[in-house]
Amino acid sequence: MDTAQQIAWRERLAAYYYLCRFDKPIGTELVFWPTMWALWIANQGRPDLKVLLLMILGIVFMRAAGCAINDFADRKVDGAVARTKDRPLATGVIKPIEAIWVFLILVAASAALLFFLPIETFYWSFGALLLAFIYPFMKRYTNLPQVFLGAAFSWSIPMAYTAVGQTPDLTCWLLYFGNLAWTVAYDTQYAITDREYDLKIGVKSTAILFGKYDIEIISLLQAASVLLIGGALYRENLLIPFGLTALLVVVADFIYQWAKTKDRNPQLCFWAFRHNRWVGLIIFAGIFIALL
Repeated sequence: MDTAQQIAWRERLAAYYYLCRFDKPIGTELVFWPTMWALWIANQGRPDLKVLLLMILGIVFMRAAGCAINDFADRKVDGAVARTKDRPLATGVIKPIEAIWVFLILVAASAALLFFLPIETFYWSFGALLLAFIYPFMKRYTNLPQVFLGAAFSWSIPMAYTAVGQTPDLTCWLLYFGNLAWTVAYDTQYAITDREYDLKIGVKSTAILFGKYDIEIISLLQAASVLLIGGALYRENLLIPFGLTALLVVVADFIYQWAKTKDRNPQLCFWAFRHNRWVGLIIFAGIFIALL
């Protein structure tokens, strides 16, 4: 292989790397922490190392698969948005069929992990696959694509329960819907950054649906997430004192986010979206310490 071919292959590998958003781990983090909440609670703070590693790999593979299918769905509109115009499919570096193959390979890699987990986890994985596939297309048909993203991002919570041999119970579903509300909140912050472009190209979002009440509804969703997650911690006797302390810190963080985003500055809304990685970590810290 000559030098020109080597450079070409490096460029293609880099394009696949960017397609999967491995350069932007925020999405992986936002799925990782809620999964850890569930795994620690379901296993009383002593998760099996094998299950832990399998769940982490599954998160990485499925998030990357979701990014690939998302860019395939958005390939005709990403070029019209300043933030996404340099994505590999928008620039033509990668062809649409290649993105489909990347999606299928990553899904197959995720499916291979299921051979090492209980059969119930295999059954639940169909929900994860369905949500990961349909979410990117929902912004064409509904103003609530963020709800579908929340459902997809939260699906690892019941899967974590089944992975350790537990049946998803009320605690699991409180965590699920608490995480779903939080996801809709931070993904609406994300959508505000693209709202002016989305209105021009006809893409739907909660940022458009909520309109002038967007910041207020984000705050309500954040409050709902704290109450639901708090309810889950209360049921497991993890609320006092460490769970409550963590949630109070989260409430303070949400107030800080509100102060930064109340003027709807797109850059600050994007900052707030990224800042949510700390929310997941803080809640996990409270659960981790409470279960020591």
